[in-house]
Amino acid sequence: MTDANVFSPSSPLGDALVILGAAGVVIPLFARFRVTPVIGFILVGLLVGPYGLGRQVFDHPWLAFVTITDPDSLKPFAEFGIVLLLFNVGLELSFDRLWAMRRQVFGLGALELTGAAALIGFTLALIGESSAGALGLGLALAMSSTALVLPIAGTTTPVGRAALAMLLFEDLALVPTIFLLGALAPHNGGGWQALLHTLGLGVALVTVLLVGGRYLLPPLFAQAARTKSPELFLATSLIVVITAALATAGVGLSPIVGALIAGLLIGETPYHGEVEGMTAPFKGLALGVFLITIGMSIDLAMVARHWVMIVAATAGVVVVKALVTGIMLRVMGTRAGTAAEAGILMSSPSESTLIVLTAASGAALIQPSTVQFWQIVTALGLTITPGLAWLGRRLARKVDAGNAAPLPDTPDSDEPRAIIIGFGRVGRLVADMLRHHGKGYIAVDSNPDLITGALSAGYHATFGDAASGHTLERLGLDQAHAVILTMDEPVIAQRLVRKLRAAHPDLAIIARARDATHAAALYKAGASMAVPETLESSLQLSEAVLVDLGVPMGFVIASIHEKRDEFREQIMAEGGLTEKPSLKSATLRERSAAE
Repeated sequence: MTDANVFSPSSPLGDALVILGAAGVVIPLFARFRVTPVIGFILVGLLVGPYGLGRQVFDHPWLAFVTITDPDSLKPFAEFGIVLLLFNVGLELSFDRLWAMRRQVFGLGALELTGAAALIGFTLALIGESSAGALGLGLALAMSSTALVLPIAGTTTPVGRAALAMLLFEDLALVPTIFLLGALAPHNGGGWQALLHTLGLGVALVTVLLVGGRYLLPPLFAQAARTKSPELFLATSLIVVITAALATAGVGLSPIVGALIAGLLIGETPYHGEVEGMTAPFKGLALGVFLITIGMSIDLAMVARHWVMIVAATAGVVVVKALVTGIMLRVMGTRAGTAAEAGILMSSPSESTLIVLTAASGAALIQPSTVQFWQIVTALGLTITPGLAWLGRRLARKVDAGNAAPLPDTPDSDEPRAIIIGFGRVGRLVADMLRHHGKGYIAVDSNPDLITGALSAGYHATFGDAASGHTLERLGLDQAHAVILTMDEPVIAQRLVRKLRAAHPDLAIIARARDATHAAALYKAGASMAVPETLESSLQLSEAVLVDLGVPMGFVIASIHEKRDEFREQIMAEGGLTEKPSLKSATLRERSAAE
């Protein structure tokens, strides 16, 4: 065997195997515990990078097989992950939706970026940073992470829509920011002229992409679809993304602008769903590579030496950005809970921060040691972003609970009524049926968006956390004739049933169950009736397909009864019941067949 055929752990193939192995461990492990894999990828980068186990390679050569020997070689793949992320964001948008968001993008987005940058820069200037350096650091640290915020918040929730508007403006402002820093560089000639030249070319190119793509992409994807070749369809999608990204990069704009435009254009075609499904795995893997590179940039030795300053700097950036973003959202009319959650979620630095820091360093506006310090702060901020998201959700619930509107008066307010806990699609249907038959009810949910929509639709609902005793007491639990639990949270539902039964032995408690096992647990906790949703839907689907296949109706109904009776016996045994529970009232057709 020649030396050329010998596998080397320091080769790009060795690094690729480490990345794939990390993805194979992190994604299922963190999914098992319902934790975002973002933290896992960053921790893996910290572990296998040059500041982790990489330090011990010379003493223990075998570690070369599980470490990254050349972190810089991964950066192109990490940047490609960001490109694919923005492409998928474009797929989820449309030109109509983007036009409808113009006030938020260029109003809210501009206010948030300039406000945070000005406050951070002013603070740094006060502690001794030069004015140009303070401006560069302020603009860098004011940017938030598209790669982390959008997967956490989505683009359809109120928090996600607000974050998307601000992040879109930051992405659009990235290139002008870099050129602005270049224009401020000492002994720089023609900086402003270069900026204007690039912006002119960029506007022309974007126009060409928008016009040309609208006419060229539909027939292009139609032709690829006619071949019925998934490989060709995927190749066409990647070619469009890469071409648009390279075109914008070629005129001096960021490649993510081209990727976003490509996503918008494909999103207007009938093929956007198929394209999104095919490119999602590539986006996830490339995004994982980016997060691993973030973890590899954290020097634990430097953190240990300057941990007080690093923690203080990180906390300062988070607090300033959270306050500025929250205040700007409130000024724009956003609800207090949404403003608080979005402000905290957007408060950490971003991957764009690293790009702007590099540009400021190249323009000699800040020293290399300063760059390294703020790179560690940025990496730490990205690491705690999922924790900030959790904190933001908790704070938003408390803020909305404090601002909850009083219950609307109804004629039956003094009469016994049902309490519906959880007001999603199931809770609404229960409320519709109660209202149709003239029965009083009050619904409660801890999701402020669901309650806002319910109140606007005329439902009798209020915000609250039913797990806390005072909420149900406020709703008149002592006068309630029934409590219906519709939330899709098995553990919380069991605890709540047990708590309600202990306090009210005679109360009717009807609970939604996922399956027969969950129904048995609810009966054991004290539920009067537990309805397994998957059981009945499965039996009805089975009935429909058997009838369509020509099985006589009598045989089908008999087999459905047998299967339902098996589940009743299972629930009775596991739930400790003295008799089989009634899972379902007989339908008219079943009654007719029985007669």
